Amino acid sequence: MLEENEKRFLSAHAQFSVNSKGRKFPLKPCLLRTEFQRDRDRIIHSKSFRRLSHKTQVFLAPEGDHYRNRLTHTLEVTQISRTIARVLRLNEDLTEAIALGHDLGHTPFGHTGEDALTECLQKIKKDFKDAPESFEHNKQSLRVVDYLEYEGKGLNLTWEVRDGILNHTGDNLPSTLEGQIVKIADRIAYINHDIDDAIRAGMMSEEDLPSDSIKTLGKHHGIRINNMVFNMVEASKGGEQIQLSDDFAEAMNELRNFLFEKIYINSAAKIEEPKAKKIVEMLFFYYLDHPLEMPEEFHSKNGDELPVKICDYVAGMTDRYALGRFGKLFMPKVWMS
Repeated sequence: MLEENEKRFLSAHAQFSVNSKGRKFPLKPCLLRTEFQRDRDRIIHSKSFRRLSHKTQVFLAPEGDHYRNRLTHTLEVTQISRTIARVLRLNEDLTEAIALGHDLGHTPFGHTGEDALTECLQKIKKDFKDAPESFEHNKQSLRVVDYLEYEGKGLNLTWEVRDGILNHTGDNLPSTLEGQIVKIADRIAYINHDIDDAIRAGMMSEEDLPSDSIKTLGKHHGIRINNMVFNMVEASKGGEQIQLSDDFAEAMNELRNFLFEKIYINSAAKIEEPKAKKIVEMLFFYYLDHPLEMPEEFHSKNGDELPVKICDYVAGMTDRYALGRFGKLFMPKVWMS
């Protein structure tokens, strides 16, 4: 019935669950859920999804209770994406699954951890010629759902969800319109909630935002999101690609550039980042020298894959777990007589 309803009510441009390219390992159909609904459930019940609640979004170890973390960011992206998919009569279940899974591969300490692992990989390149050139969280998110979850068996997700997760960032466009929604909704979410968090932290005010962008997008948090969602719906109607209008896209990019200049780079929010980066680097090189101290599922079968296994282990850590491992490995214990 659900599959028939998709054909009756969704746009001809939607990705129907019955037309999925399928899974690596075929499954017996579920009597209660479509294939994309099953993917959504598999992601929500995964360990990597639960760990997102203890991973940094932008503000490292904030004392306030209302700053975003990687999980709340994911939920905001999901909400925005579902709204757009519903109005455009695209597959809301597919959109939801991609949005929920898009950041599963993020490191502890946000993009600082991602940068640290990239630098580690570059430093060992001469000794591990097959090691990847860089660490990219979208590729790691795909690796999480393909290989690392469910005791190394992976979540066995559909091709469309995997494609959306992999291509939610970077130059490549997702193959489905549902994936394209998530790609833009991700930026809508983080640009606006990072502004909200920066204002809450006293690092800036609404008046500091670039006036041309605000004139186009709206002055306040909720208004901006509403306007950007509405614009995305209008600009994508009847088309074969999800997009913002040119003026909204330009305004969004200007606002994003402003955040890079004022918040993401060399701001008060980044004072502790060198320490976080050092923690990730020291953990990486410690496990490079002591690989058997990682849990057994991260042991490498050959030396060439060791850097990837270390990235798997370190990237999967939450902020507090990484801090705990660092303390245990590098901080002296108090001597008790």
